[in-house]
Order: sequence, then structure tokens, then C-alpha cells
Amino acid sequence: MAVDSSTSTWSQRFEEGLHPAIERFNASIGFDITLLQQDLDGSIAHARMLASTGVLTAEEAEQLVAGLEQVRAEAAAGQFNPGLEDEDVHFAVERRLIALLGPLGKKLHTGRSRNDQVGTDLRLWLRAQIDGIDAAIVRFERALLAQAEAHAEVMIPGYTHLQRAQPIGLAHHLLAYVEMAERDRARLRDLRKRVNICPLGAAALAGTPVPIDRRHTAAALGFDDVYANSLDAVSDRDFAVEFSAAASLVMVHLSRLSEEVILWASEEFGFVGLTDRCATGSSLMPQKKNPDVPELVRGKCGRVFGHLQGLLVMIKGLPLAYNKDFQEDKEALFDAVRTTLDCLEAMAILFEEGLSFRPERLEQAVASDFSNATDVADYLVAKGVPFREAYQLVGGLVKGCLQEGILLRQLPLERWQQLHPAFEADIFTAIEPRQVVAARRSEGGTAFDQVRLQLDRAQARLRG
Repeated sequence: MAVDSSTSTWSQRFEEGLHPAIERFNASIGFDITLLQQDLDGSIAHARMLASTGVLTAEEAEQLVAGLEQVRAEAAAGQFNPGLEDEDVHFAVERRLIALLGPLGKKLHTGRSRNDQVGTDLRLWLRAQIDGIDAAIVRFERALLAQAEAHAEVMIPGYTHLQRAQPIGLAHHLLAYVEMAERDRARLRDLRKRVNICPLGAAALAGTPVPIDRRHTAAALGFDDVYANSLDAVSDRDFAVEFSAAASLVMVHLSRLSEEVILWASEEFGFVGLTDRCATGSSLMPQKKNPDVPELVRGKCGRVFGHLQGLLVMIKGLPLAYNKDFQEDKEALFDAVRTTLDCLEAMAILFEEGLSFRPERLEQAVASDFSNATDVADYLVAKGVPFREAYQLVGGLVKGCLQEGILLRQLPLERWQQLHPAFEADIFTAIEPRQVVAARRSEGGTAFDQVRLQLDRAQARLRG
């Protein structure tokens, strides 16, 4: 028995309906309904373009537009609920339009395919999401900058290999993450240019004999350009991979900061305290306060990294042009966007109200180690001693202090002068942590005046 062509998805080429299990397996309506607003926008632009080229009358186009806007209103009211039989968002809209307008609704698909339609929807959606992520990064940066401004004179131990290296400004440390975030924003801005190219009009793969105006729809939808090759237009998912790579780097930077917050909040470090707003306790141990936010952010990196890998594997062996494999891009992309946005928001809140730095503990930390040893060597270099000779002398001095259980600042002047006659009483000033930080005035360094410049530049960037 032939399928009823008035209601079926497919042509009369098919005599039977799908097996119910295959219908479920094949359908994407459960997740691509996310693209409904973009599908309606694209369809409205397409209808008006068809009128501008004479394929439809102006009256027909406006009736289609009114029908599409009614679908939008029904969706807003919770009255548009397509099922498996609709297969995807595109057919769901088209079927509802036919129900509303009769035969006229069947004209909307003239000159296009689901292949270029879904590519257009996805780019419209991702373009908006990139803008949303940029705003979320800015909020995160502002939270870091607020903490940096509030602690512009506070010092923190600087580490290499997770070993105490040199004292630095806490603001300098936080500004490093602001710089990472700015590179993330730059990558997303650059990516947005490649997302903002319109595939609509490529049809299934080869273009269409219907007299369409691709640049009309591209301009109406805010695209910068159209794809130059119809095969490329419907088979390009580079932008989804590139977004996932950019999102992965956002997550890397959030995860690195999360790891530091987790360490700083431990009893062993004690550099920050966690507020009740962003921490939970233990179901067994009543004394505990756990850094859930940074732990979850660190853990959620794997989701975004996995989506990047999944998209790469999905497209690596696909021949041109469109293949059903592309259906797998949406859930990965949707989740990568959602996860990245959630983590940016959570980290912004954490720095806005979820932790408090402990300046007294930080001051104690920078004053109780040998991270000023390099400054002893620099002191000798300024007196004309070759650096490598100074380096060896100071290494031996630190070894002796460790054996005696004392710090460099606790050595009497005569001990310094026994080591080298260039040492004078000003060595004690030179190795004070605040002076150690203040002395590093090279551009981009941790000196307080340099950090002030960095803070001003960062604030100006966000204002611009």
C-alpha cells in the first residue's frame, strides 16, 4: 500500500513507513528543536526572498511569514509540541505550516533542502551563543579584576614546578588569567567570522535552478557572506570543530584556575576561605567545607574535550557532500556551549562572592621561604659579580641556611660579608618580600607600578 503523499515526509518512492525502532533511531526532533527560532527566522527570510525574485507573490510570502510567526507564538505558549513522526525541526515547522495554510505551506521549501537549511540554522544559533559566551567571559574577567583591585598591594608566593619560586603580587597572578581570557575572546571573535557565512541556497548539494537570490537571504539574516561552493556549504562542519577547540581552551584556563583555588583553599595552603555561597559540606565529617565549584569545573573539561574529539572523528572520513552522520554534531555542540557557559558563570560567581583571600596568611607565606634567593644573586650582579658566580654562591648559602634552620633575612651582616665583600647593610632591604616584588619593573613584570598599568589596561579593554 502506497504512503499518503499529502502527509508523509517522503515521496511516493516509498511504499512503507519506517520500522518504529528505526523511526526513533532516525529522528532528531528530540534535540534539534533547540534550533526552532533559527529555523523560523531562516524560513521567513527564504519566503521573502522567493517573493523578491518572483517565485512567490508578495501576498503568498506574507501569508507564509504570518504562518511562521503563528508557529513561533504557539511555541512560546507551549502549544507547539512535535513528535517523532515529524523527524526533525524543519519538517515539524513545515507540517504545521501546511496545516495552517493548506497547499500554500507546501511552497515554502521551494529552492532549498534540509541540508542547507540545517547548516543555516546551526550557524545562526552558534553565532548567538558565541556572543553569549563572550559576555560570560567578560563577567568572569570583571570578577577577577575586582579581586585584583581589592588586593593590589597583597603578595602571594609564585611557583614553578609547584615549588616556591619568587614572591609576586596577587593581582599579577589574577591578571594572568585575565590575559588568557582575552585570548579566548579573540579566538571566538575570529571564529565568529567563519561561522557567519551563509549556506542557504546551496540546496541539497548542487545549487538550484529556481531563480533565488542568496545574498538577499544572507543579508536579511545578518550573514557577512555566502559560501562560494555549494558542496562545501552543506558539508562544512569545520566551524563546529573550531568552536569546540576554542571552548576547550576556555575550559583549560578555567580548570587551571580551579586547580589553584582548590589548592589555595586547602589547610596546607590556607590562602583563601570559601564562603557558604559556593561550597558544600560532608555528609559524614561536619568540619569540612568542600570546593565544589572549582572541582566541578575541572571535571567538566572532559565533556568539552570529548565533544571536540567526537566531532573530529565524525567528519574525518565523510565523502562530499551531506551525510546523516552530521546529525551527531548538534548534541555535541549544544552540550559544549551549555557546559562552557555554565562553567564561566560558576567561576564568575565564585570570584564575586564565593571566596575570600587571606592577606595575613599570604604575607606569612612570602616571608617564610627562600623565594628571595634570586634577589641575592641579582644584588651581587648589580655590584659587578658575574651572574653564574653569584648563582653558585647563593646556592651554597641557601644550603647552609637550610642546615641551620634559618632564613636568609636572619643571617647577620658579617655572615653576608664573609660570603662576599660586596654585601652591605642594604642587602636586608633588597631581600624584603615587598622590595623583591617592587624591583621587578620590567614591562609585564610583577612590580606594583607595572601591575597598576596592567590593571588599567585590562579595565580599559573591557570598557571598550
